[in-house]
Amino acid sequence: MQSRLDLNLLVALDALLEEGSVTGAADRLHLSGPAMSRTLGRIRKALGDPVLVRSGRAMVPTPRALAIRGEVHELVQRAGALFSADDDLDPRALTGSFSIQAEEATVAVIGGPLLERFAREAPGMTLRFLGEGPRDTGALRRDTVDLEIGVINDQGPETRVEPIMDDRTDIIVRPGHPLTRGELSLDDWISAPQFTFTRRGRLRGPIDEMLEGMGRSRRLVGTVPTITTSLFVVLTTDLLGFAARRFHRPLIDRLGLVSFPVPLDLPPIKFALGWHARYEADAAHAWLRRCVREAIADVIGDGSGESVDGHAEE
Repeated sequence: MQSRLDLNLLVALDALLEEGSVTGAADRLHLSGPAMSRTLGRIRKALGDPVLVRSGRAMVPTPRALAIRGEVHELVQRAGALFSADDDLDPRALTGSFSIQAEEATVAVIGGPLLERFAREAPGMTLRFLGEGPRDTGALRRDTVDLEIGVINDQGPETRVEPIMDDRTDIIVRPGHPLTRGELSLDDWISAPQFTFTRRGRLRGPIDEMLEGMGRSRRLVGTVPTITTSLFVVLTTDLLGFAARRFHRPLIDRLGLVSFPVPLDLPPIKFALGWHARYEADAAHAWLRRCVREAIADVIGDGSGESVDGHAEE
């Protein structure tokens, strides 16, 4: 393969396998459709494999293409890192795409500023936000995700995790909710109907474990899959919801909701960035991480762009 496939064809192959179409790969590499089709022909000849075949209206990868996809992507990324240095990186010269996996509310908070920054500073790049699945899927290891933002648990030794901030849980209610009048006691809180957000549909969490240790339990009526959904439920009901005090503040304020601390000493939420070790020294990926850090710093009111070790609620 190495003797018959030059770096330009590897870049094109990487784009074809990631986009799954000649048109998408052509747009990504700023080529015409016919030029991309000719390149695909050269790749097919070099590999002795059709790579992409038509299935209905879509193109699907062959088993050979699926088998080499990760290796091809890593080779392209390593080659890019080899010929670039962080100090010399010009974002305007970057082409391709980054994929970020994050909870919906995180995208709602920082997605706009990041997309605008990419349009302004790296017009040749596209930024794709992917939602969290019902369980951890090893996307960083499989290289289907470039960066993860959130509470990162159960990752292998090849994953780099950078803490970015500690936050804490606040109770969220609609304006005029009865519990906004006067000081909230533990009894008031656990007896009020409430719900939580969980992508896995779990009915127990750290709050319930702490209450159980006190011989108490709360009135949990159900769950929803995302924080954003929970805020809209709170907006039109008397139910209590939850959100991170600082990180989700823009959404809370935008909807005109009211927040106050949980009357329990809960552990902090530890937000972090996660990426695979293969990108540790990659200049383009380092720029992506810097962009995300600075976007989060703007959200929580810290203009330094550095990691934040503070407290504000799960």
